[in-house]
Amino acid sequence: MRLIQGGRSFVSFERFEELVEEALDQIPDALWEMIDNLAVMVEEWPTRDQLEAADVPPGELLLGLYEGVPLTGRSHHYGLVPPDKITIFRGPILRVCPPGDEDAIREQVRRTVLHEVAHHFGIDDDRLHELGAY
Repeated sequence: MRLIQGGRSFVSFERFEELVEEALDQIPDALWEMIDNLAVMVEEWPTRDQLEAADVPPGELLLGLYEGVPLTGRSHHYGLVPPDKITIFRGPILRVCPPGDEDAIREQVRRTVLHEVAHHFGIDDDRLHELGAY
């Protein structure tokens, strides 16, 4: 669903959640079998604490955030802990995409979801840069 507000169209929160689900559905089953104890959610904007934890400089946007213990950092003592969390932020993603361009939004959501899932697997930003992931 596209809504018009103040002359600019945007993707509703519900539609945005559907785009996140589409991106998650594109992850191959072989990878899903390795994903463990992970929740994925959508929020409108990151909190101040999330921005500080991610070391985001003032004026920059945080599109997604992985919070937890990557698979590569877990030991046999890992257990009985809340799920790791990936949060995809609707407001910042809509801000970096052309207004009303659902294809651009879909692609940015896909890239953001995959980026945060990579963090769950222990792949850091430097390695993602080396791989050309962004």
